[in-house]
Amino acid sequence: MVKRSFFFVVLAFILTVPLLGFGQSASAAGFVDVPYRASKEVNYLAEGGIANGSSATIFGADKTVTRAEAAAFIGRALGLDGTKRETKFVDVGSGNFASGYIQSAVEGGILSGYDGGRFLPYKEVSRGEMAVMLSKAFGYSFGGTLSGAANALTSRGIASGVADGSFGSSQMIKRADFAIFLARAIAPTFRTIQTDEFKTTMWSNTGDLNVRSGPSTAYASKGKVAKDARVSAAHKVGNWTYIRSGTTVGFVNSYYLRSTETSSATKPPVSTADPRLTSQTIILDPGHGGSDPGAIGFGLQEKDVVLKTGLKVNNLLKQTPFNVKMTRSTDVYLTLANRAAFASRNNGNVFVSIHANAASASATGTETFYSAAANSQNAADSKLLATKIQERMIAAWDLRDRGVKEAGYYVLKNNTVPSALLELGFITNKGDNDKLKSDYWLNSMSKAIYYGILDYYNAKGYDVNSLYNVAK
Repeated sequence: MVKRSFFFVVLAFILTVPLLGFGQSASAAGFVDVPYRASKEVNYLAEGGIANGSSATIFGADKTVTRAEAAAFIGRALGLDGTKRETKFVDVGSGNFASGYIQSAVEGGILSGYDGGRFLPYKEVSRGEMAVMLSKAFGYSFGGTLSGAANALTSRGIASGVADGSFGSSQMIKRADFAIFLARAIAPTFRTIQTDEFKTTMWSNTGDLNVRSGPSTAYASKGKVAKDARVSAAHKVGNWTYIRSGTTVGFVNSYYLRSTETSSATKPPVSTADPRLTSQTIILDPGHGGSDPGAIGFGLQEKDVVLKTGLKVNNLLKQTPFNVKMTRSTDVYLTLANRAAFASRNNGNVFVSIHANAASASATGTETFYSAAANSQNAADSKLLATKIQERMIAAWDLRDRGVKEAGYYVLKNNTVPSALLELGFITNKGDNDKLKSDYWLNSMSKAIYYGILDYYNAKGYDVNSLYNVAK
């Protein structure tokens, strides 16, 4: 009787424990339809906003991937411009959810269309086509053939064959399998064999550089790299580089890496630009910081996004004959009085304060402020500086142009040099916020600010023509 009772207890336990190792579903990023074999990879892609489902709980793991879905997955992984827009294809309108990624992928040579100007966005993707897409996206040499693309993936431990021993190039690929292969292409830790080699030596351009688990700021930081630290680099994923620094392995934004040990070596020769620029100091002032987060919207804090933007502009200016100084380069709090006096203390010539706006959810756009309270020359130069940067920012993000305005902000009216305060966009507006949290769009905005500063100096009679190529 005891034996019989024990048998039923064990049987009940077996029947109630999920048999994850036998192909049944496991929860991945809240999805209930993802098989256990793909759960880690789907979780990884979902963390970075690369993969999503048809709802909060359904990933569509067993559905076949369409060409539009493949373009979106790859585009998000590479950080391509996914803004919905007109494409070159008659069957992909601007309203298509993947129109921006499709156009960007085609422009990048990752995807192509069919006769008659068609893309066939809803055509299902085969395993062979997937192999070609990933080979192009990640720069694998494959000889332009399906077999070459299949070998490029299998030799790297990204994909494997099917039951009959072939690659199964003609078989349609499901979303779960596409997610597995894409995650493996991005992060070697998912691969069946470890093939990444850290052969390239590089150096960091900035301190406290986050090493992230994936190629975007959506991924968690695994550690930090100090300024001018030597790192070993492997492959790139879009604008991110997979590196090793000591025992820390992960992704850093390529923007913050250089290939020479000394940062000065990356500067263009002074002789190619106006020699007077060596005496010009640009002051960059990322607003808020430390105990002052600034405006907050959709989980994004103003102090973080403006610091990131300021660091990007700083790195561009460091490649020029200009001197550049930042009021803050880390998450610290500074008083308005300290910020306003910073330019004078550091012999500054131009002061640019970077902010993000906040208001109702419907408020949107970019605007720039200057003060007319200073002496007449500084007031005129401040308006010129604000105007030049505003023009570039509008061209970069194409948000509503809220104009150049006079205002009595403390850091403007109490400054001793030509000064402008930038409001990149509204952190409380979903569309503006999407740009503020995107590395792609922040790179675009940092270049716009850099170009606007050059435009200002050009209007003041300085020869800066050779410096426009720095941000190309």
